[in-house]
Amino acid sequence: MNLSTSHITDSKFKKITKKIVAEMKRLEVPGVAIGIYHKGREFTDGFGITSVEHPLPVTPDTLFQTGSISKTFTGTLLMMLAERGKVDLDAPVRKYIRDFQLQDEEVAKKVTVRHLLTHMGGWVGDYFNDFGNGDDALDKMVKDIAKLPQVQPLGKIWSYNNTGFNVAARVIEIVTKKSYEQAAQEMLFDPLGLNMTFFYPSDILFTHRFVVGHQKVKGKVQVARPWAIGRAGNGVGGVVSTVKDLLRYGRFHMSNGRKNVISGKSLRAMRVPQADAGPRGMMGITWFIREAGRLKVYAHGGATNGQQAYFFFIPEKDFVCAVLTNSDDGGIITAELYGLILETYFNVELKSPEPMEVPLAELKELVGRYRIGTECFDIKVKGKYLMYHHIPLGGFPTPDTPPGPALPPMRFQFYEKDKLIGLDEPYKGALADILRDQQGRVEYFRVGGRAHKKIK
Repeated sequence: MNLSTSHITDSKFKKITKKIVAEMKRLEVPGVAIGIYHKGREFTDGFGITSVEHPLPVTPDTLFQTGSISKTFTGTLLMMLAERGKVDLDAPVRKYIRDFQLQDEEVAKKVTVRHLLTHMGGWVGDYFNDFGNGDDALDKMVKDIAKLPQVQPLGKIWSYNNTGFNVAARVIEIVTKKSYEQAAQEMLFDPLGLNMTFFYPSDILFTHRFVVGHQKVKGKVQVARPWAIGRAGNGVGGVVSTVKDLLRYGRFHMSNGRKNVISGKSLRAMRVPQADAGPRGMMGITWFIREAGRLKVYAHGGATNGQQAYFFFIPEKDFVCAVLTNSDDGGIITAELYGLILETYFNVELKSPEPMEVPLAELKELVGRYRIGTECFDIKVKGKYLMYHHIPLGGFPTPDTPPGPALPPMRFQFYEKDKLIGLDEPYKGALADILRDQQGRVEYFRVGGRAHKKIK
């Protein structure tokens, strides 16, 4: 019986890896690592190379930037502090950061830690800056956030907010009286045995095999520079890890907690819906909650300069998956694998909504320019389609970083009122929605998790 189960599980993993290899070739993605844990069995593999300039084979022990998966570490640390009575998630941020400022004083006064952890702050979230590698980097970044415009009302509209996690990480520093990195190391990495999980500027990570990011420039795959996102961003997107360590982290989140770390009750509390994230499902405390047929999936993705990652777990199935890639186009692979994995392991087929045609007048209502922070695009009409035209503004990982290559124009179509689906890569299958003001006029186009305001 055991042999038969092993054979089935192995054949399932092989089906997934076959797809990875084919898509890497089609999309020219240099390297991918994958890990799957299912009911006590673990399968990991690496494919391709770490860098087109200095190629080494990718293995399951190769380090990748996990990007925003780091936010779940920040959320876990704050839940640990909440369990110990050191942080109240519903207390104003100013209880901890006494001199906390935002452009909108009312928001600065009322915003809570929970708002930060659920992306409900409403100010510009896509803003990045590098204040060096000193222990004051995060403090300087939080002071810099004070200048960012308030785009949505506090607590009203879910819109992905990176800068909220700079603030959340700073709360951890103040409460623990330690640097964010030291707190994460002592409270999480060490107790969980995450021995291949690091933060830059620690140079230990460079003594192991690691990847660099890649992007396509005029059809040619190039190394994406710079590599580091800046120390101030570590609680937002700075965790560097392996698929093996992420599987261990996922198993911890599905467990009944760990003595002297956190209780199962607090871990489960992170998976309780807190806000409606529109097409992205529900938002827990840092976890996206996705319905997949009869399954509840808890997930988070990550993107840095030329690296894309995806991580999810299904507690009722004792299942964890981590996919790490070193290319901007790796996000296409992670999106495809999500559906294939659910189908292969659990016979759950994800159905994309059926696009429908709407009168030209309804399409024209959306025409215009939309922006939030460093994200900007034009919506135009072409025949029966809305066309998304990406406008790169730069600004990552520092405000003066020049714009990278633009995404290709992509078609969107309605599938029900005020809800749209992308028809072309890299947004193929991506869901978007329209948010209107009280007069019924289009105010935001929410895609890629951001509620972009119509600016003209």
